[in-house]
Amino acid sequence: MAPVARRIVAARGLRGLADGLVSVVLTIHLLALGFEATEVGAIVAATLVGSAALTIAVGLVADRLDPREVLLATTALMVATGVGFATLTSFWPLLLLAVVGTLNPSAGDVTIFLPTEQSILAAATPAHTRPAVYAWYNLAGGIAGALGALAAGLPDRVAGTWNAGPGAGGTLAFAGYAGVGVALALLYRGAALPAMPRRAHDVAPLARSRPIVLQLTALFSLDAFGGGFVVQSLLVLWLARRFGFSADVIGVVLFATGLLGALSQLVSARLATRIGLVRTMVYTHLPANLLLVAAGLVPHAGAAVACLLGRALLSQMDVPVRQAYVMSVVPPEERAAAATLTAVPRSLAAALPPLVAGIMLDRSTIGWPLVCGGVLKALYDVLLLVQLRDVPPHEAT
Repeated sequence: MAPVARRIVAARGLRGLADGLVSVVLTIHLLALGFEATEVGAIVAATLVGSAALTIAVGLVADRLDPREVLLATTALMVATGVGFATLTSFWPLLLLAVVGTLNPSAGDVTIFLPTEQSILAAATPAHTRPAVYAWYNLAGGIAGALGALAAGLPDRVAGTWNAGPGAGGTLAFAGYAGVGVALALLYRGAALPAMPRRAHDVAPLARSRPIVLQLTALFSLDAFGGGFVVQSLLVLWLARRFGFSADVIGVVLFATGLLGALSQLVSARLATRIGLVRTMVYTHLPANLLLVAAGLVPHAGAAVACLLGRALLSQMDVPVRQAYVMSVVPPEERAAAATLTAVPRSLAAALPPLVAGIMLDRSTIGWPLVCGGVLKALYDVLLLVQLRDVPPHEAT
């Protein structure tokens, strides 16, 4: 692995640690401040809308910008987001900050960091090793995200030793989130980034690969729309209301699911060499979504957790393969725009379901958001296999 790739993987791990922590703490913190489930869902939705707007604003012109400057500017916004959530307590200021900031309501990554780093990795990595590099990239984020979720109860315990009031643990967590932003800035500043392909000024974005990118974008948006019903912050809310789990217990469950999901991605790179990129995505993702539906319907906590663990073992195996497929199906100079347009609609498509899911959880303890999410994501798997199983990567042609 190239030195710059190692640095990008390390950065992904740091972000995963911060995102895993705040994805759990966010819900607990907002509930401690007295917010209703619908208000929590609205703030979660706002974070996804904001991420989408920022990513599309930068991503379509990313091949004409210095990627280091893009990353450093985003880390500055990350610091401001952490400071704001650590100090603000009213709904409307927090909602506005959720829109303009970098807060991530899931252990995955839905910010401008992701397409920028993916295009850097693609430029620094040969095509035949790209799935494995993306697997390590996602493994770092997944394991760190699981550790962050596991530590979700730690800020409250630390605040308890100081006899601090409600919400103090969340304040500590968001201050740590800002600190991670500072560490990331130092990491990006010292990276020796590869030369990035440039698009001519008179050429429109995705001039050569628009049809396949739009097709992928539509499919990925359907998957993300289903995933918006089960972002990690809403899983926290469901587990707390349905089974009465504490923050510590939820942290252990999410640590286990995050760890299984992260480790499974190393297997997907090998599986892709045997059965192909698209089939690897579908054959691992579809069973995971059926388990998600089952988790929302079973009445017992043990059975629900078992379904979530089984789902975690399979649900993330498609991630590095999907990223490698997108990078290989377009010309090098269009990778940044392709990564953006396949990531941004995912954020937009995932923005509405959290609000609807919050209303569902307000009116029923049954996991209807999990059922809706699993059905929609299973539909995506079927369409993906039918439409793309015979489409070769651009580099193969």
